[in-house]
Amino acid sequence: MSYFVTGTDTGVGKTLISCALLHGFAAQGKRVVGMKPVAAGCNDDDMHEDVRRLRAASNVLASKGQINPYCFSQAVAPHLAAQFAGVSINLKRIAASYSELSGQADVVIVEGAGGFLVPLNVRQDSADMVAELELPIILVVGMRLGCLNHALLTVEAIAARGLALAGWVANGVDGQMAMPDENIAALRQRITAPLLGVVPYQTQPDARAVAGLLDLKMLEQAVT
Repeated sequence: MSYFVTGTDTGVGKTLISCALLHGFAAQGKRVVGMKPVAAGCNDDDMHEDVRRLRAASNVLASKGQINPYCFSQAVAPHLAAQFAGVSINLKRIAASYSELSGQADVVIVEGAGGFLVPLNVRQDSADMVAELELPIILVVGMRLGCLNHALLTVEAIAARGLALAGWVANGVDGQMAMPDENIAALRQRITAPLLGVVPYQTQPDARAVAGLLDLKMLEQAVT
């Protein structure tokens, strides 16, 4: 009942969809908690905005260190932010934090940083982290020009790593995108995993409202 949320790029709404999933599962009476293993661009209070939003959407109280083992001040790629801080991101540490959270909650929603193959250290990337955690993946497709290529390349990369794609979400990030419905149809023809929901472009998206647009039953069926 736990999932890893990745995206076709940065800024495609991974946190919004992660929070919506938390609200959706919580509405079913489940104990839920969000996790952001690596965050770059933390505020002065050492709390990344994505982490703050995930904590607010969770109903399980967990420590900041469990939810976000690595938080860096530089708003750059994780491996570069870690190098700047003199730190090496260790997947075993992330796995230990995830194990603690999964012991406290029915559902852990783990949000990645950037896209699926973002480097985390000199040898490993986000895909290696998913393999370490052994989680099915939910792909957030940012609906904008170029999304077809980005989405299909990501789906191929997930399959190439032998990982499971549980479903995908079409998230409207460009209110001026031409032919969004036709683009979604093209992706549905080419992605065998189920489309969990279509989220229209919103100037001020609300994760609790977005939860109502996601078909969690379809998600559960996809991984059973």
